[in-house]
Amino acid sequence: MREKIIIYGGGGHAKTVIDILRSLDTWQIAGIVDDGIEPGTVISGIPVIGNGSVLESLKAEGIHSVVNTVGGIGDYKIRWNVFERLIAAGYDFPTLIHPTAFIEPSVELENGIQILPQSYISSAAQIGFGTLINAGVVVSHDCHIGKCVNLSPGALLAGGVKVDDFAQIGMGVTININVRIGAEALIGNSAVVKSDVPPHARIYAGQIWPNPFSHRDTNPKEYRKIA
Repeated sequence: MREKIIIYGGGGHAKTVIDILRSLDTWQIAGIVDDGIEPGTVISGIPVIGNGSVLESLKAEGIHSVVNTVGGIGDYKIRWNVFERLIAAGYDFPTLIHPTAFIEPSVELENGIQILPQSYISSAAQIGFGTLINAGVVVSHDCHIGKCVNLSPGALLAGGVKVDDFAQIGMGVTININVRIGAEALIGNSAVVKSDVPPHARIYAGQIWPNPFSHRDTNPKEYRKIA
């Protein structure tokens, strides 16, 4: 008999996770828990069974595993707050790997990670708790990814890159070898990052960091689009 699992969050990412769970055929999806969707709503064939108040009763029924499908794009705290609630409720977080993703044997994966289709994780990489690796991401050898990081579709991380806790990397971002992305930094879509980014910094979409055309732009919090 397959183990039952619940999905927390009924947005668009939940549909992706439902398809991954069906492709793995390891768990039986017991339902979706969402704090803003009417119970009885059906999402990709799976019913919403209530809000967070049902967590205790579901645990009493013997359901111990959950997938956090709350995205938190632009604000990691939204996703992390859900993790904290589920941890406090005593749930387990299986790591989900789509069958088309390729993970080298030497990779270290913590719990609660989600790895979407066509992603590649190279040798000796380390991926932290709750990190989301979207479709088509490349994480090269010896990368260290912290907890609750979001790597958006098509992000390319060269060897030895470090991405600290809660950072968010946009679609199509390229990060050069041995660069470090500080905690809670936001890297906009298609940016090219050639040197370290401090914690909490913002690199905007399409930018090159550091700015090759100005010696004044030394603080990425104040970085502006090149005209």
